[in-house]
Parts: sequence; C-alpha cells; structure tokens
Amino acid sequence: MGGPRPAGAKPEDVVTRARVDAAFAAQPRTRFLPEGARYAADVDAPLQIGYGQTNSQPRTVHDMLMLLDVRRGMRVLDVGAGSGWTTALLAELTGPDGSVLGTEIVPELVEFGARNVAGAGAPWARLVAAVPDSLGAPDEAPFDRILVSAMAHGLPRALVEQLSPGGVMVVPVDGTMLRVVRGFPPREDVADAEVTEHGSYRFVPLLGG
Repeated sequence: MGGPRPAGAKPEDVVTRARVDAAFAAQPRTRFLPEGARYAADVDAPLQIGYGQTNSQPRTVHDMLMLLDVRRGMRVLDVGAGSGWTTALLAELTGPDGSVLGTEIVPELVEFGARNVAGAGAPWARLVAAVPDSLGAPDEAPFDRILVSAMAHGLPRALVEQLSPGGVMVVPVDGTMLRVVRGFPPREDVADAEVTEHGSYRFVPLLGG
C-alpha cells in the first residue's frame, strides 16, 4: 500500500499513511477470510464472506483508515465489522492503550469475526453482536472514531451522537464517502457537524437502527 510521497502531501498525511501501511502488514487479510476465499486475499477487490456480506476491497479500507486518522490510545467503534479484519486493523492503530469495539448484525458472522479478532493478538479489541434495532453501541459511547463499513441512506445521526466532541466518523452514504467531524461545545449538536465528501464507493447496505 506504500509508495512515494504524493506531491503536496502534508507531513502528517505521510505519517498516517506509514501507520496504516504498518497495520496492514501486521494484520494480513488472509486470516480474516473463509478458507474458500483465501486464495484471492491479494486481489484488490471485495470478497464474499457469506450471508450476503463482503470483506471490503483493501484499497477502499486503506482510504477509509487514512480519512479516519486513528491515533494511539483512542476509543474506536467499528460498525459492520464482518470478518473482523477492520477491527484488527483499527486495533493496530490504537495500540494497547486504546480500545476497539466491532459490531456485526449478521449472527453467523459474529462468531466468525469474534474468533478472528480474538486470534489477532490485540486483546484491547473485541467483536460483538450488534444491538437489535439500534446503530452502533450507544451504551458504550462516546467514541473518538467511528468506522462504518456499510452503505447508509442518509447521514446516520444516531452514530454522530456517539462521537465525542472533535470525534471523526467515516461512512459511505448514498454512494459517497463522507468524513464527519463532530464539533466542540457549544457547537457539538449533530446538525453542526462538519461533513466533507471523499469520492464514490459501493458497499453492502447498512442494516439496523
């Protein structure tokens, strides 16, 4: 995933890219795929993991993690964690002083993903079943960062509310990748969040809530 520094890249972007690249190296995609899909782990494409869900394209995951800019020690929520790969990548970025909670709504994938995360060598990360009829993990909020790996229809306000002041969420909405930054008091209202667009993407639908 690495490469030469892009023209005009900020020094902090170069540092973030190096950290994301290191996370990819530490948590190879192969181990988070069903056996029948592991032969294609190096293919830069989404791969089926069963039950209508996919393991996202590596380039897309890399782009999202760059936008999310996870720092060490942060509390991170991973919505639509699936096979647990993104949860493990986020754990590499937070380090042991942070924590990562992955949620998955498909019951058959919860066990698979939780087992994968448990074997990732990052005990500060876990993957659990999503709360029925709810988005995210409101009982464990606030979070410094939220990653959403499924397509929402409209900005999920319930997730913005789970961000701490200054927190960041990256979420695909109606085909466009959004970066959402919650404001600090007195402008922490969801309606005051700063939203920027970062290209077109395709994902499976966001379920729940």
